[in-house]
Amino acid sequence: MTQLSFRNRIALNYILITGLLILVVFSMIYSTVKFTVYKHLDENLMIEIEDHLKEIKVENNVVILMDAEEWEEREHNSVDVNPIFVQFLDVNKKIIEKSPNLKNEALVYHENVRHLKPFDTELLGSTIRQIQVTLHIKSKKIGYLIIAMPLTDSANVLNNLFETLLVAFPVILVILFLIARFFAGRSIKPINAITSISGMITKDNLKARIPLPKQRDELHTLSETINSLLNRIEDAVEREKQFTSDASHELRTPLTVIKGTLEVLIRKPRDNKEYEEKINYCINEVDHLNTLVDQLLVLARFENQRQNILHESVYLNAVILDVITLNSGKINSKKINMKFDAQEDCYINSDNYLVVTILRNIVSNAVKYTNESGEVAVSLSKNQGKIICKISDNGIGIAKKDLEAVFNPFFRSNSTVHPEIKGTGLGLSIVKRFTELLEIKFEIESKINIGTTVVLEFNEERK
Repeated sequence: MTQLSFRNRIALNYILITGLLILVVFSMIYSTVKFTVYKHLDENLMIEIEDHLKEIKVENNVVILMDAEEWEEREHNSVDVNPIFVQFLDVNKKIIEKSPNLKNEALVYHENVRHLKPFDTELLGSTIRQIQVTLHIKSKKIGYLIIAMPLTDSANVLNNLFETLLVAFPVILVILFLIARFFAGRSIKPINAITSISGMITKDNLKARIPLPKQRDELHTLSETINSLLNRIEDAVEREKQFTSDASHELRTPLTVIKGTLEVLIRKPRDNKEYEEKINYCINEVDHLNTLVDQLLVLARFENQRQNILHESVYLNAVILDVITLNSGKINSKKINMKFDAQEDCYINSDNYLVVTILRNIVSNAVKYTNESGEVAVSLSKNQGKIICKISDNGIGIAKKDLEAVFNPFFRSNSTVHPEIKGTGLGLSIVKRFTELLEIKFEIESKINIGTTVVLEFNEERK
């Protein structure tokens, strides 16, 4: 079965609803006309009943219904213009008088119909509207009066109306379908434009954007949303390209250094001390390379993947002490005054591995960029259901213009000013990514030659 186009589906749905409404309206029109026609007939029948009841009289104990001259004077003789059929029956339901226009025919008395209740029946194969009433004189039943009117003209009117509505209904639906289809086509033109432009966008062409409609309607919102999505995709692709390029460069550099050092070693014989020096140099480069690879793997593993997060109770005091212990070698070698202040036990519900990685990178950076005999301070405090972790140092600091860029992978502030300080430029990028995944508030302040302060705000674990 062929799938209907979006335009045709809109038009069809519109027609189905409109068709139901038109059907209801047509039914109401037909019912109203039919009710009015029958009401008019019934009123005429009641008038005729009242008139004939007034004409019944008793003379010399004989019931006189109507004499022949009165029949002739009435219009009952006319069969061409809405004739009225009148018939009198005695108590035994035998005809004692009838209007001349009945000729050889007679109206049938219906036992099962309530008196003064109009109903439809037939006479000479035609439908008539009939009413019958019991005749009384001085509380004595003397017979029955039956009055009827033909329904031919009324039936023709109703039939013509029904046929007209029956023919008009599909015609109106077809016309409305074509109109709805036309306007639906005009309405979805912007969607066609969106489809066309979207088809032109590829990984090599992410610059194209969907033009925004003039009216700020749903299509305008859709276009804005798609353009915003394209912007994010373009940024992500550009970041991926830049990350791949930077990663390749960072990985190639230590490999090149290692290769160059080894090539120099094999050119001619060396003494043991020189071999030992070069081998240790290569080992340091391999360690640097391992660190870089580990950090790249961490970034790749937790790239916006919340499903990898394992929530558990994390004791921050112990985590910080462990991180300080891991950096104790560097702390002691640089004679750094390390301070840790925590007045209370602080627990959070989070991923222990990611929290350790965050704190390890921050403390490691603080120790790395603090001058010899400098100071690094870590403090924990509570404030209205929040745990504030502050890590400060009085090291070389970060330039104001670099504060945003330090979160980009492989970016290193002051790398040319302090080339002796080794690093991968991934630490703060990892911190930023993980704090976003764990919904930890992360702020950093820094001034050149004054120091850097990092503030982490955790949600306290509910007990």
